[in-house]
Amino acid sequence: MNKKAYSMISLANKAGKLVSGEDAVRNSIRSGKVKLAIVAEDASDNTKKRFINSAAFYNTAIMTWGLKEELGSCIGKNERSVLGITDDNFSKSLEEKLELEGINKEKPGGDLLE
Repeated sequence: MNKKAYSMISLANKAGKLVSGEDAVRNSIRSGKVKLAIVAEDASDNTKKRFINSAAFYNTAIMTWGLKEELGSCIGKNERSVLGITDDNFSKSLEEKLELEGINKEKPGGDLLE
């Protein structure tokens, strides 16, 4: 568990730079607002595939990381399968923290980017 990453997500939420929940994130990806999407590791395979492919289609960075309960908890809500960071600075910082942990961006089909 990366406490710094969860703190960054919590801060983004408090700053109003985060959307959560499948419908809200999907709509924000389509409108180009999401800079980085996070899909929970324990989300269903269908949810992961749908968001990875949608993010690829709309040219949005996406990473699979964390658990639904933890993602929801760090923003003061129930379980969340997917979160979307809407700010460039928050997304870059979070991406760097997760890459240090060995988490890589996804590509369509669920395979890791090289």
